[in-house]
Amino acid sequence: MSVLRLKLPTDPRWVNIVEKNIEEILTDHAWCEQKAATNAITIITNNSEHQDLVKDLLALAKEEIDHFEQVHNIIIKRGLKLGRERKDDYVNELYLYMKKNGNGSRVSSLVERLLFSAMIEARSCERFKVLSENIQDEELSVFYRDLMESEAGHYTTFITYARKYGVGIDVEKRWREWLEFEENIIKNYGKSETIHG
Repeated sequence: MSVLRLKLPTDPRWVNIVEKNIEEILTDHAWCEQKAATNAITIITNNSEHQDLVKDLLALAKEEIDHFEQVHNIIIKRGLKLGRERKDDYVNELYLYMKKNGNGSRVSSLVERLLFSAMIEARSCERFKVLSENIQDEELSVFYRDLMESEAGHYTTFITYARKYGVGIDVEKRWREWLEFEENIIKNYGKSETIHG
């Protein structure tokens, strides 16, 4: 996963925690997909003047909703229940970091939102890889391998648009700062049966 440039890999033993409560990981995962779709729509709403971004993020939002449906179908098929939306402390920490670091301009707000989104996709992609390689459940192993490729594409979309529209901002420097921040907070996670937990 060096392409994602994450500084701290997930301990594969996290999958042992996940396997003890498949219903919980699937519920949490479903809501992650729903929130990812909502996030893409929010970016579109606030930056509708960028036609290419609107087009690509519409496609991304549709894909995230499709993933939500796929996870929901697995939940139903297994006789499980989609629980209530889960709080995501990891994403909330990234969100606060994003809010604190924008300079108030529209360009800065867009770049920060795109890097925030890229960060979540990068870690989700890495977690899906760990799941696909370590989970004993064959159906879920294949499912997460397929999703991993999709998340990598989403990560690339967000980074590409941050670079394209981050006029006057050293996007590469900001991304390095995001990676350092994420390394510091991810140390506290990997202890629960949630995608980012």
